[in-house]
Amino acid sequence: MNTGKLYIISAPSGAGKTSLVKRLTIELDDLVVSVSHTTRRQRPGEIHGRDYFFVSEEAFQTMLDRQDFLEYARVFDNYYGTARQTVTENLHAGKDVILEIDWQGAQQIRKMLPACLSIFILPPSIQILEQRLRNRGQDSEQTISRRMRDAVAEMKHYDEYDYLLVNDVFDQALMQLKSIVVSERLRKNRQKPVLTALLAELLC
Repeated sequence: MNTGKLYIISAPSGAGKTSLVKRLTIELDDLVVSVSHTTRRQRPGEIHGRDYFFVSEEAFQTMLDRQDFLEYARVFDNYYGTARQTVTENLHAGKDVILEIDWQGAQQIRKMLPACLSIFILPPSIQILEQRLRNRGQDSEQTISRRMRDAVAEMKHYDEYDYLLVNDVFDQALMQLKSIVVSERLRKNRQKPVLTALLAELLC
């Protein structure tokens, strides 16, 4: 069985990363999103174990001490981390795995798993990014200003990624994201084990 491929997807808050990834997992089989652990509060509509594993700072620290995380970072005064076991099990089962993480986590993952592929999603403009954050209707002016500052800081790391795409027209951005995953699945080293019988028949 083929080992799955690990993808890192990063974007500033408001760029539409989560919506794109959600649609991508619907359209492609054997593609899963790793559910992160976080110490932030659970928001209305979020489900423990689906959106995040919501844990206390004490529980998070215990996992850190046991080296249970592939990567972790502090974002907006809260901790986020990717559990090593979940990612490893899915990859060994032949599933492609997506990590929705920031540039800090991406740097950590690249050091441990250099075969991963990383994708950065940009907004079409800084004005549209701010408007998207305001349209959520969830944050205060102070929080929006902080998110905008952090978004610029996040985007400065775009050059560390393998792929760049702009989420202006959603369906177009989805098609581009999907093409990256599909093209990776068509690589010779992944196709040969799947096509063993066909190749034997064709080349006999």
